[in-house]
Amino acid sequence: MTEKRITALDMGDDGALSPETQKYFGICEEKLGLVPNVLKAYAFDDAKLRAFTDMYNDLMLAESSLSKLEREMIAVAVSSVNRCFYCLTAHGAAVRDLSGDPILGELMVMNYRVADLSVRHRAMLDFAVKLTERPAEILEQDRQDLRDAGFSDRDIFDVASVAAFFNMTNRVAAATDMRPNDEYHSMAR
Repeated sequence: MTEKRITALDMGDDGALSPETQKYFGICEEKLGLVPNVLKAYAFDDAKLRAFTDMYNDLMLAESSLSKLEREMIAVAVSSVNRCFYCLTAHGAAVRDLSGDPILGELMVMNYRVADLSVRHRAMLDFAVKLTERPAEILEQDRQDLRDAGFSDRDIFDVASVAAFFNMTNRVAAATDMRPNDEYHSMAR
């Protein structure tokens, strides 16, 4: 069986991964049961892969007042605005899994505004979406709305950073026609 393409770009992959990348992919396989295609897409350049994974791991997995579910919700809301097939598929699966609610995961992908969300989550996602759609219009009132919903200034920085990261990755995924792993489609359903 031939391997499905990951992106529309031919990055001259000779199939040889550095020992560090092989080790990292082995950890992914062990923990996730797969190597996410986004990592394979960056594997042509160890420095780019490391920069991507370092930023992702810091924003999405490191200690934060934002829960992992909240960070995944931001990823999905931003990716929904940007219509990023890769991130909606991968991070929609993460929302389904972390929330234990497949319906929430689907609502987040389609339109978070129709989901039954807390005031905190609605404020967080409204901010992330405004930052995605109209960044020049972010005002002090937008930050104050987050504070009023219980977010600290550090939390606001984290919300903005996660939203900004996914705006960047959505654009790389769109530019390269990056395809999600098939396994994501059936996860946590």
